[in-house]
Amino acid sequence: MLDAMTFDSRDSRYKQPYGAVPSGTQVSLTLRPLRTEGFSQAVLIAYFESSQERRLELPMAWDGIDGDRDVLKVTLDTGDHVGLIWYSFRLEGLDGRQEELGPYQLTVYDGTDRVPGWFGEGVTYQIFPDRFRRTRVPDPTGMPGGRTVHTSWREEPEYRPDANGEVRNRDFFGGDLKGVMEKLPYLRDLGVETIYFCPVFEAPENHRYGTGDYEKIDPMLGTEEDFKALCDAAHKLGIRIMLDGVFNHQGYVSRYFNGDGSYPENGACQSQDSPYYKWYHFSHWPDQYDSWWGIYSLPAVNEAEPSYRDYIFGDENSIVRRWLRAGADAWRLDVADELPDDFVHGIHQAARETNPEAVVIGEVWEDGSTKIAYGVRRKHILGGHCDGLMNYPFRNSLLGYLMGGDAVHFKNTMETIRENYPPFAFHSAMNFLGTHDTPRILTLLGYGGDGQDHDKDWRASYFLTPEQYLLGRSKLMLGALVLFAFPGSPMIYYGDEAGIEGFEDPFNRRTYRWEMADDVLRRWYASLGKARKELPALRRGSIRWWKAEGKLLSFLREGEGQPVLTAVNIGKAPQLITLPWAAKDWMTGMELPAGQVALPPMTGWLLTPTGRGPHKI
Repeated sequence: MLDAMTFDSRDSRYKQPYGAVPSGTQVSLTLRPLRTEGFSQAVLIAYFESSQERRLELPMAWDGIDGDRDVLKVTLDTGDHVGLIWYSFRLEGLDGRQEELGPYQLTVYDGTDRVPGWFGEGVTYQIFPDRFRRTRVPDPTGMPGGRTVHTSWREEPEYRPDANGEVRNRDFFGGDLKGVMEKLPYLRDLGVETIYFCPVFEAPENHRYGTGDYEKIDPMLGTEEDFKALCDAAHKLGIRIMLDGVFNHQGYVSRYFNGDGSYPENGACQSQDSPYYKWYHFSHWPDQYDSWWGIYSLPAVNEAEPSYRDYIFGDENSIVRRWLRAGADAWRLDVADELPDDFVHGIHQAARETNPEAVVIGEVWEDGSTKIAYGVRRKHILGGHCDGLMNYPFRNSLLGYLMGGDAVHFKNTMETIRENYPPFAFHSAMNFLGTHDTPRILTLLGYGGDGQDHDKDWRASYFLTPEQYLLGRSKLMLGALVLFAFPGSPMIYYGDEAGIEGFEDPFNRRTYRWEMADDVLRRWYASLGKARKELPALRRGSIRWWKAEGKLLSFLREGEGQPVLTAVNIGKAPQLITLPWAAKDWMTGMELPAGQVALPPMTGWLLTPTGRGPHKI
């Protein structure tokens, strides 16, 4: 039986270069079986996925002896292939027996596209626009969708079905762009360099994921002039703006579908002669049509329709281009894995042509290198599509650790991502602990779960006990430390830094109660934001694992400026860790000697060397 030292795809002694490679790379592969195993020869078997089912078998050359092991080598030429290569090894013994290792994944990407580096360097802040800050109580008269407005900012969002059994999401609080502009200095002081807005275009629901008009800022948020003014003000403070592109589906109440006739122009429901009719798949016009996950209020779009493609990204004044010209710097693509690859490529191309520094980030909940949707392996991060993805694997594995899991699971999950992703995608990942689609991280950590063991009325009214709150806050502070120290952009879901609680939607979308914010959390996040802005290693450095086992998680960021060592102990007992140099904790100012020290329970350090460098290890 072959042992673990025969091959390790993450070890440079066995595979060079590390991880994903650009097309045309020669990949060196080495086996080291024990001599006592008696293998006389080995063969590399490589399957080039999506390249006419190409399959290679290459004999491996014996290259001498390393201790008690034979060394066999081969070079794999990736040629002009872009996609996944699955490779394995067949070893043959003198007695005719055969053993196989693998398969292993090799991601081969198009390295010709220059990906802007700015997104992965700084802090991102996600805003759900209706709930962040308002400057007035808006009047919804004349706005599409039959909206209501909460008079009090401190009321709870509606969650019960109406008389027809529907949760319509038509209750608004009136957060607006001018409110965001008022808080730009706050965001700057938090270390924010990118604001990611959930949809801002006119739409009937408070979440605005069923777009009514891509050409119009929702009137409850303000005007296009307000948006431009916000972008200008943000840019002066060094903050970029990312918009949410919801191009897979639209609103039943929209100028395009116009299901309820709210818009004066004939939509697809009014006439088959409408310019928008071909944008949808009707099985029986006008009342039966494809919709997103079967939700009738979100009719799905036919992304293959040329007129729709032109409208979104093809034409000179297409939606992707016009809002970049208006001041946006990036697009986040909602349900990116439900958009055809060539559609995503078209958006990417339009964005880069409009602004060479524009970035496209995709919503994908799994490992984006292996994602299959609608029977097709997606090209999300192979170049020319998404520059980075929302990193749900990061969130899920870090949450597991914070909830009492073994640090090695987080390490192994992240190493799989680092190995499978091109470097640009790994460093441009959007990392987070919570979003508008997940329960509030403070509630998860304090309560110890998602509350699904109780009914929705219970979850709607539940708030953490004082003991649960303190536990949740302690764990959140440690999780945020890892988040801000890890490669990729650390993303804060609005209010997580202030102690907002809540289980699933809509309880995770409560208003930001500015006067009730937790100053302990806010100061912690602000200190982390300052570290992310001022420590080059956290912005651009590589990662090297220091010690990750049990309750102790530690890793180095290095290669840019001084190295930074992150160490977290989520357990109830001290953990021993060896420091490579005398260090100072960024968060508390405490100084520590080189050598073995004890990291107290429920404690995290962000350590930089004291004294003169270099500090190579």
